[in-house]
Amino acid sequence: QVQLVESGGGLVQPGGSLRLSCAASGSIFRIYTMGWYRQAPGKKRELVAHITSGGRSNYVDSVKGRFTISRDNAKNTVYLQMNSLKPEDTAVYYCRSMDYDGRYDYWGQGTQVTVSS
Repeated sequence: QVQLVESGGGLVQPGGSLRLSCAASGSIFRIYTMGWYRQAPGKKRELVAHITSGGRSNYVDSVKGRFTISRDNAKNTVYLQMNSLKPEDTAVYYCRSMDYDGRYDYWGQGTQVTVSS
């Protein structure tokens, strides 16, 4: 009963920046953790970053120091600020929401991020 809508993807040159947004609606009281995942062609989906309702965040090593995840609980929205983008960051980025034990697990439709000259 949670709907997630991502926005902010697009084409950017290496070294550029993008800010992704994910707006949640529905049974938002169930949400404990929200995260961003990405999947490149021919590769499995991987965790990029996640953040708890209390603001604790975690990142995959490849984006540490470049990406920042944040959330606005009043707006039920999670963001991913991506700086110093590299071609290897190219992927479809998906938003995910989970309750504490993962029983309620929802995904957005994804937004394409392309980093290329």
